Amino acid sequence: MPADQLYVVTGGAGFIGSNVAAALAGRGERVVVVDWLGLGDKWKNLADVALHDIVRPDAFTGWLHAHRDQVAAIVHMGAISATTERDGDRLVSENIRLTLDLWDWCANHEVPLVYASSAATYGDGLEGFDDDASPEGLERLKPMNGYGWSKHMVDRRIAMDVAEGRRTPPVWAGLKFFNVYGPREAHKGDMRSVALKLYETLSAGGRASLFRSHRADYADGGQLRDFVYVADCVAVILWILEQKRFSGVYNLGTGKARSWLDLAGAVFEAMGQSPEIAYIDMPEAIRDRYQYFTEARMDRLRQAGYRAPFTSLEDGVAGYVAWLKANG
Repeated sequence: MPADQLYVVTGGAGFIGSNVAAALAGRGERVVVVDWLGLGDKWKNLADVALHDIVRPDAFTGWLHAHRDQVAAIVHMGAISATTERDGDRLVSENIRLTLDLWDWCANHEVPLVYASSAATYGDGLEGFDDDASPEGLERLKPMNGYGWSKHMVDRRIAMDVAEGRRTPPVWAGLKFFNVYGPREAHKGDMRSVALKLYETLSAGGRASLFRSHRADYADGGQLRDFVYVADCVAVILWILEQKRFSGVYNLGTGKARSWLDLAGAVFEAMGQSPEIAYIDMPEAIRDRYQYFTEARMDRLRQAGYRAPFTSLEDGVAGYVAWLKANG
């Protein structure tokens, strides 16, 4: 690899992508971001990042051809991330087609690849949250929305390539992100984390609210999620790019489910306020598709050699609130 090697981050102006770009640039790498910026303030996610270049997605194929001998690795975070997306053709072109094209390109050019999968591939969770990436293991999962299906289809295609001995990138990983929260997510609109929504509400003098439970076995606010701090996600991605022994599809959570009430309590604590929460009915449109429990099984990532601890919910929220206060 030449001295002027380039690290490419697709979706690099987005939430996880911009944090990856910042971390790579912070350690002195030459970083190229591929993303749309649009008319909003998404560019602010990159305002403090020393980039080598930024490329529009519709020019990315030509850019790859021109720089194919310089690419050190591709971190592919670019996707439609809204679980409510109903346009199947958009999901195919932006979530499936682009990922598989990059998979083939990285395999042919021997370039490491990390791509974003999702915990949405687990559907209602009745089959558990085991990141068994064999064709047989993946066949059991039934995503509940188009977004989850698009990520699942990519995982299944890659599993077939591996099982059938086709060419793969020299190092690769698909990461099934659970409930990620942290800096640089404000542009996500309604898809931003509840941690950020609560901070915004409380900062404006509003009253915090959580969904009421519609199941007898869960208290109001007692629905459980595996909340993972974005800095931990970045640490895992950098570790994958540095190690040369293991590839696969891995869960990326903490392995410990916590309640929405725990999350809200951590936000109140970090903001120095006493908890006061109202409970509201869950919209009927999502009631039959709502997950009451997610918890990443982390055995495989640990067995692959990742040893760093994951940030506790309380410490992660405290760090996030401090960042929000400092950055507006």
